[in-house]
Amino acid sequence: MSSILLLALAGFLLGGTYSTWKTLRPLSIALAVCAALAVAGAITWWN
Repeated sequence: MSSILLLALAGFLLGGTYSTWKTLRPLSIALAVCAALAVAGAITWWN
């Protein structure tokens, strides 16, 4: 269950990354890093 929530959070963060890429590039990079961490946490939790 928690891995599914982390994947949903990663999707939300990637959507924010996509929408802020042209206007606030540093924020979008930070969101992408957080999304990568959420995916890594979901994969770790799953195993």
